[in-house]
Amino acid sequence: MASRFLATHGIDLQKEISKAQFGHPDSASPTPTTPLTLITGVHLPNKDGLWDLSISNGTINSINPHTPQTCPRTDDSSLHAPEQFLAPSLCHPHIHLDKPFLLSDPKYSDLEIVNGDFAEAMELTSIAKARFDEADLLRRGRQLIEESISFGVTSMRAFVEVDEVVEFKCVDAGLALKKEFEGRCEVQICVFAQLAVFSGDVARKRRRLLETAVVEKEGVGVVGSTPYVEEDFGKMVRNMEWVIDLAMEDGKHLDLHLDYHLDEGTERLVWRLLEVLREKRWEKKEGKGKMITLGHCTRLTMFSKEEWQRLRKAIGSLPISFVGLPTSDMFIMGRPDDDDDVGGGQRVRGTLQIPQMIQNYGFSCAIGVNNVGNAFTPQGNCDPLSIACLGVGLYHAGTKKDVNVLYECISSRARAAIGMEGASLGLKQGETADLVLFGRRKEGETDVQRFRRRKTLQEIIYDPCHERITIKGGIVINDKS
Repeated sequence: MASRFLATHGIDLQKEISKAQFGHPDSASPTPTTPLTLITGVHLPNKDGLWDLSISNGTINSINPHTPQTCPRTDDSSLHAPEQFLAPSLCHPHIHLDKPFLLSDPKYSDLEIVNGDFAEAMELTSIAKARFDEADLLRRGRQLIEESISFGVTSMRAFVEVDEVVEFKCVDAGLALKKEFEGRCEVQICVFAQLAVFSGDVARKRRRLLETAVVEKEGVGVVGSTPYVEEDFGKMVRNMEWVIDLAMEDGKHLDLHLDYHLDEGTERLVWRLLEVLREKRWEKKEGKGKMITLGHCTRLTMFSKEEWQRLRKAIGSLPISFVGLPTSDMFIMGRPDDDDDVGGGQRVRGTLQIPQMIQNYGFSCAIGVNNVGNAFTPQGNCDPLSIACLGVGLYHAGTKKDVNVLYECISSRARAAIGMEGASLGLKQGETADLVLFGRRKEGETDVQRFRRRKTLQEIIYDPCHERITIKGGIVINDKS
């Protein structure tokens, strides 16, 4: 009643509540226009001492040992950052743009986790989707991107669903946000079939909607699906064949949520996927130059060493990358049955061991946030570094070599997994100046505060700091220092 009464006076109650809760405007923050030409006095990954970077036309022009003579300049084109840590900017290789913050948004306050399993997450999300509208999707999606940028993200693959309930609402909102954030964050849109497209009465309609979105919506770069939601193995394979054809016919990247279970008795789809890709000649025809990205794949955690070696050989030169999604996987996977007497003992959990896959077998891999604040992943935020930090314990990855891999998995490897380019961990001349600067030097700081500055990549991963400056193409786009 209150919302209807206020609406008669030109007041949108939901919009005003959102402003109070999230504190953001109705559009992205303006992009600064002064390009940086110099960053001085910084620590760099795997380099001793302090360094100065010169930037020209949005790319790294030179990297030289720091000398006091190069700083400080007083104009806006230079950034003196004494003893702060500079690294490549971060990337979301897999994040859902249409359903973040459902558990904290007042519009969905009646949606509460009770069981915490996958079936309930699907049910709660279906209820929420029936309420989606343009303003709501833009508001939550914008908040996700803004928060991500504040953490150092300058690129992402953003999933938006298409089905008979939302139709093109999520796609249209995603494409609007992609345009809105041009110059601040590269948003790669993946139109995505979360529901079955070969099982049930509305399967054909869902396929038709997704096909229309891929072909007619300008700006879509990726097509994806979840074959494992089909009712039998044969329809799972048909799902894969259909979405592969769709990607190849329209020249899109392919992204599949695959083998998301821990059932040893269930046939693994990944082997049939490789057969289909070979049969359809992905590398030789329209798929050439486009990436194939596989998310979740938790069943593969039960592979033996020989199976991992077999998989690596079977992939060969196919452009396949795996994306581990540990916060979602650990929340959803490995739940005991109600009648299991697990006590406090050991229980199988499932998420891809990404550093091991890279270091031991040479797979292309990354790690991602996946969902934020919904029934699939109620915990966590938009910060990729929080996933890398979790990975130290989750993957037993605490050495300097491990930490390098973890950071790459949320930056350069993440971009490569989704077909994007960017700066490498080594920060080389000629690479794009998409960067994140960690920490800040405070006036009058104590000895304790000084030694707590992050000076190495290990310190950044072990204990991520909150103060960050995000730089895209040599332009400061967010300052949270």
